[in-house]
Amino acid sequence: MARKPRSVHTCSECGYSSPKWLGRCPECGSWGTLVESAAGPKAGAAASAAVSGAVPQGLTPATPATPITRISATAATSVPSGIGELDRVLGSGVVPGSVVLMAGEPGVGKSTLLLEVASRWASQPAADGAGTRKALYVTAEESAGQVRVRAERTDALKDTLYLAAEANLDVVFGHVEQLKPSLLIVDSVQTMHAPGVEGVAGGVAQSRAVTAALTTLAKTSGIPVLLVGHVTKDGNVAGPRVLEHLVDVVLHFEGDRQSSLRMLRGIKNRFGATDEVGCFEQTADGIREVPDPSGLFLSHRGRTPDGSAVTVAMDGVRPLLAEVQALTVDPVAKNPRRVVTGLDTNRVPMVLAVLQARAGERTNEKDAYVATVGGVRIMETATDLAVALATWSSLHEQPLPEKTVVIGEVGLAGELRRVPNLGRRLAEAARLGYEYAVVPEGETLDVPGMRVAQAGTLREAIGLVSPRRG
Repeated sequence: MARKPRSVHTCSECGYSSPKWLGRCPECGSWGTLVESAAGPKAGAAASAAVSGAVPQGLTPATPATPITRISATAATSVPSGIGELDRVLGSGVVPGSVVLMAGEPGVGKSTLLLEVASRWASQPAADGAGTRKALYVTAEESAGQVRVRAERTDALKDTLYLAAEANLDVVFGHVEQLKPSLLIVDSVQTMHAPGVEGVAGGVAQSRAVTAALTTLAKTSGIPVLLVGHVTKDGNVAGPRVLEHLVDVVLHFEGDRQSSLRMLRGIKNRFGATDEVGCFEQTADGIREVPDPSGLFLSHRGRTPDGSAVTVAMDGVRPLLAEVQALTVDPVAKNPRRVVTGLDTNRVPMVLAVLQARAGERTNEKDAYVATVGGVRIMETATDLAVALATWSSLHEQPLPEKTVVIGEVGLAGELRRVPNLGRRLAEAARLGYEYAVVPEGETLDVPGMRVAQAGTLREAIGLVSPRRG
């Protein structure tokens, strides 16, 4: 009597497998997501021999192994995409045959950015010098007319930019064979369907099959492939974790709906570092790259207002000047309020408590509103001194000196602690015209065009910016 083929239950959210059905996935905690499917094929001869203890017999390779010194590195030379901020995050450009997955929340501008990438790519001359490069943009979420309207609005219309509204992966491969583009963009991987693979589009099996097929296409043809990916409510890439392992680069495009600022971060990069950050601005005409983002975070007023302090934050390896503003008013209720925007909501009340206990400022008698300017979010402790001095400035209605930048971490004992990359931060501030800096003591600094004052405690730092300082 033939044995009934075994089945396996796979979670459509995280890819967890179980021999029996479960109401809740033990891995991700989702309910009703385990779907039954047939078990995989038996192991090959080499694996079976290894299990039994016999000597494995392998197949004769079609292509013999090559010494690494004889392999040309020309194929891995990057090509500029036409957008400098994207090339910064990728390393130096798009590598032929690479697969890049760009994930982000709905409406953040992923499709708009990649349409701009396709337009810039199609505007550059081809490698052989015959005309311009071809780019194929495949959309499975929108109609061709919708993408055409967006391209017209963002001035992305090019004769060598081809558009296909298709969700069938086999048909997409047919378009690639006909056009032979030098760049392929798929929007999105969760809406593509691979014929012959069980499951619905966006499920574990389909997402894995689509990504694996597109990766094989990129490696065999040398065409770089850019994929749009969805994210879950936790901010992770939707689908099985194997998607991030299959691709070469994983980028995260993020931004606040209330702000025009957009940040492109590298999560995984086989061709460069993952600590670079690209800055963009969402405008009515599309996505605009911002090579010098510090200007977005600073208020350009002739006179420095009270309750304002400028600091330098590090986003990856990129120093960004940001303005911290504080407003202190008489409390409406019995308990003073602490309202924080763009900063660590737990860190700011602690800094205000240190300002009262170690510097004698009566912060507990006022409502305090502390925020950053321009929509920037700063979570590092190097902004502690800016929060403290901005609050002190608001309490005394005394602005800080002109062209002053303050950097430092504040400890519970009122001491100032050093922060990493201080020299790089001050060099960026000096480049933008700042002439005076207050930093923690303990490090020798020589920044051309800037006078650097060091303080050991928060009280000393207040003395350095006070008009009564000697």
